[in-house]
Amino acid sequence: MARTTLVLGAGMVGTSVAYHLARRGRAVTLVDRQPPGRETSFGNAGIIQREAVQPHPFPRDVGTLARVLPNRRIDIRYRPRGMLAAAGPLFQYWRHSAPLRYADIVPEYASLIMRSTDEHQVMVDAADAEALIRREGWLEGFRSQRVFDEQQAVARDNETRFGVTFETLDRSALQAMEPYLGDAVIGAIHWTNAWTVVDPGGLVQAYAQAFEAEGGQCERADVEHLEPTTTGWRLTTSSGTLEAEELVLAAGPWSMRWLRELGYHLPMFPKRGYHMHYAPAGDARLNHWFMDFETGYLLAPMRAGVRLTTGAELTTLEGRAQHGQLDAAEKAARKLFPLGERRDPEPWSGNRPCMPDMKPVIGPAPRHSGLWFAFGHGHQGFTLGPVTGRLLGEMMTGEPTCIDPTPFRAERFSR
Repeated sequence: MARTTLVLGAGMVGTSVAYHLARRGRAVTLVDRQPPGRETSFGNAGIIQREAVQPHPFPRDVGTLARVLPNRRIDIRYRPRGMLAAAGPLFQYWRHSAPLRYADIVPEYASLIMRSTDEHQVMVDAADAEALIRREGWLEGFRSQRVFDEQQAVARDNETRFGVTFETLDRSALQAMEPYLGDAVIGAIHWTNAWTVVDPGGLVQAYAQAFEAEGGQCERADVEHLEPTTTGWRLTTSSGTLEAEELVLAAGPWSMRWLRELGYHLPMFPKRGYHMHYAPAGDARLNHWFMDFETGYLLAPMRAGVRLTTGAELTTLEGRAQHGQLDAAEKAARKLFPLGERRDPEPWSGNRPCMPDMKPVIGPAPRHSGLWFAFGHGHQGFTLGPVTGRLLGEMMTGEPTCIDPTPFRAERFSR
């Protein structure tokens, strides 16, 4: 009889884990209060970021901190309650961002990113989802020569060390690719081996259908309680009780509740993001995903319209949505690209699960048999879902792993 597994959380990470376990013969039930891909995985920028081999460090220079403190920036904002609630993890984040420690983190983190497109391809093929994928890369635009030069140097280093591919575009080359962008941007880096997705939530849904084709089941319900049993794990949900021999906790920032109930005190904290879709004004057209690097927003030509996404807001998971950051991003974006009317009745908001050392938690729970973790992917859950699914599937079935899982184990926070 097949070993039974419950996967809690149907975002990109949980859906990918469920798929890889089902392929390996597990009898898997994927549980979430929403359909697959309707929470954080729905509202991202829709980029499979093969170039993102360096995670976002905490700013340590005085100039950057001084610019953040007035709390009016587009790329990062904070709420006092959120800062207070996450004070401990944020201090650890600052410490892990010190140059020597960060230098150790980058290759560990990059080991996941470097497999991202390959592992997405496996699931794209299984889901017959090629129509959702674009392989023209994406653009990161710059307003000052100094920052442009700095980021080109970083790109060249990442090309040598981690196989990132890119092209440098001057103003005329950028204008040829994106004729409707304003002239405030002097050039761009074209990340050529990253992929983009015209409907991020739709891709997760397609992966969920591939999971069901492998014999998996999706259960939509609110989870009210979880507990270990003599034979495994039990979930009490709004629809009844589910039991299995194993449980994978892949609920993103909502994993914090269950971790606390089980006695784990991992230093995860949420970062919130917002988006809105727009019609292009007149006959304007955006051909590529485009980030205004120094301002801190991204424009993406998706099926639903041009999606404008903000940077990060440090807040609590329960904090009310505040749209000032999105409004500021829209004002800046309209000066660079001719956006038309808003297409969504309300802005979307979602929460990213972040760890202070910038690496996800992937592997067995230290103190509970049959409990496995897959959360804490920060800004890159959409990119890293499939490789996380493969890695955890290999760990759970005792196979040789595609990469060294040691840097991602939960025990690193108990040292």
